[in-house]
Amino acid sequence: MILTEEEQDMLAGRHGAARREAISYQIAVGDFWGAERFVPITNAHLMGDIEVMGDAGLGFLERACEKQYACSVPTTTNPRCIDFAHAQSLGQDEVEAGKERRVIRLLRDMNIATTDTCINYQTVYQPHVGEHVAWGDTGTVIYANSVFGARSNFEGGPAVLAASVTGRTPAYGFHLDRHRRGTVAVRVDAALDDLADWGAVGKIVGEAYQNYFAVPVFHGLRRAPQADELKHLGCSLASYGSMAMFHMVGVTPEAPTLEAAFGGEPPQAEMVITDADLQRVYAGYSRGDGSATLVVFSGPQLSLFEMKDLAQRFDGRRVARGTDVYVTTAASVKASAERLGYLKVLEEAGVTVLEGVCFYILQNLTQMRLAHGWTNMVSNSAKIVNIIGAHRSNTLLRRTQDCVEIAVSGRLEPGSAR
Repeated sequence: MILTEEEQDMLAGRHGAARREAISYQIAVGDFWGAERFVPITNAHLMGDIEVMGDAGLGFLERACEKQYACSVPTTTNPRCIDFAHAQSLGQDEVEAGKERRVIRLLRDMNIATTDTCINYQTVYQPHVGEHVAWGDTGTVIYANSVFGARSNFEGGPAVLAASVTGRTPAYGFHLDRHRRGTVAVRVDAALDDLADWGAVGKIVGEAYQNYFAVPVFHGLRRAPQADELKHLGCSLASYGSMAMFHMVGVTPEAPTLEAAFGGEPPQAEMVITDADLQRVYAGYSRGDGSATLVVFSGPQLSLFEMKDLAQRFDGRRVARGTDVYVTTAASVKASAERLGYLKVLEEAGVTVLEGVCFYILQNLTQMRLAHGWTNMVSNSAKIVNIIGAHRSNTLLRRTQDCVEIAVSGRLEPGSAR
């Protein structure tokens, strides 16, 4: 890699041992990916929770603090795996909860803002077109690349930490123009009336083109999408296809026209998505044992508008006995939802609202599932329906109102998928 004078000074240790170690790591990453240089970043976002990191990751953070790692650019964190207010009722391990608190202290000691959110792009920071950032969570990265036109790869935890210390990241992947051009044309001939519909589109496209460097270009939509709809689409594409970017003609900044999205080149493939395709997605899930014991609104965390929408749907209703309903959101969103009365409505309906976590990374989730007798999990999030299978839950994607009806009836009706 070609280093600037400042980067050479970092490597030589003239800016301290922490920056020397961090940039040495980044050079190794850059060499692996064939990067020729670094690009400066303005923001970093990392995953840091004990469930994902384990004891080895905790030890890594402790050593980093001992070496006086400190962020030189604004840096935020992804969700935790424990909401301490609910840890005991959920049956989470006290020892692991103590480790989670330790992780939080270590991150703060390194000048990291522990925002505990996977929707930082809705609540904390919105990068601009062409801005280079180093973000870790896949849902945040695809939103940054696509909706904002910023530039990031899926960065692992140590890579984000190193980038936050040095203020730069290797220039490969989606930091480069050549990887940001569209590859697959997707004409959408479907109504897309619910968040789950947008996630279903992501599932269809992601499963068809499982390639980090595949960039779908959506066109033909009947209306411009809202931020939460783009959020569910992006998270689903990243989950099912490992995709880090998409274009939407007339919506995302690098796709004013179909031709511009493809950089003047013809698409490598084309596909059409219809209402019938969405129907097949919903019909394709097994009903398992037919139980309706768990309904989850999570993955990603809910925005304030999603909280408002759910409160209106649950208003005056009550979750059925034997059914557990969980919502996860950021601390700032929960505080606003409480002030506006949405939180009270949800809690009076029997919904548990968890703060600063995402459901699929909750510590002890597999044992939690067994203890609570959860077999089926119903959600309007295509991402969590995909990823939660690792905990051996049978999952079903349903539209938002269907999820609410299942929650209050306690029944998984065969006709609830439409």
